[in-house]
Amino acid sequence: MAPHGNQNEHEHARDSEGTGERPEPVIRDNRKVDPVTGQARHPEQDGAAVHPDHEDIRPVDEAHDSGDALAQAEQILSEAAAGEEVAAHDAVIAELRNDLLRLQAEYVNYRRRVDRDRAVAGEVAAMGVLNSLLPVLDDIDAARAHGDLTDGPFASIAAKLESVLASQGLERIDAAGVEFDPNVHEALIQQPGEGIDVDTVQQVLRTGYRTKARVLRAAQVIVATPQG
Repeated sequence: MAPHGNQNEHEHARDSEGTGERPEPVIRDNRKVDPVTGQARHPEQDGAAVHPDHEDIRPVDEAHDSGDALAQAEQILSEAAAGEEVAAHDAVIAELRNDLLRLQAEYVNYRRRVDRDRAVAGEVAAMGVLNSLLPVLDDIDAARAHGDLTDGPFASIAAKLESVLASQGLERIDAAGVEFDPNVHEALIQQPGEGIDVDTVQQVLRTGYRTKARVLRAAQVIVATPQG
């Protein structure tokens, strides 16, 4: 019958019985962690017989396998964090680009609005000056009709004033014999006319003025109407 336990233990017991000495106790350290090095112990690597059917089986290295899994997990987390960082970076770039385009569009609209307002303001200012000079021009026309501006320094001053205003775009509406236009003419008197097919300006009672942009004052006229 095969002895129980470790063969070395039985042999050691027999040797002790033959000499009459008390056998020394055998202490086996079955701890899985070496108390000195702190490393895991692997009994199958310390001289234990390897089963012949499992010679190619590699012992499980928990520390090594755990390190590989941790490294893989850290790599996966690093790649995920890098991807999220790239996506966040692209989102910030897109947002900044949209803000820049919006600011550029707002600036272009602002410049257009400022230019338009400046042009309107300049036009309004010019219209105000021209309107304030219309009574002066009426006096010049009246003096010229009475023969007071045929010659002399006042005639020269009046001519210069009219020339300057004409250079600023002021035009006179004082033509007779043209078709009546309610946009530039104000009919004070209507009377039948001969040889006409449409309402025609027969006489200008007060000169009108306009610029390229608008009519400052309509001309007061006598209108000849076709005979029915």
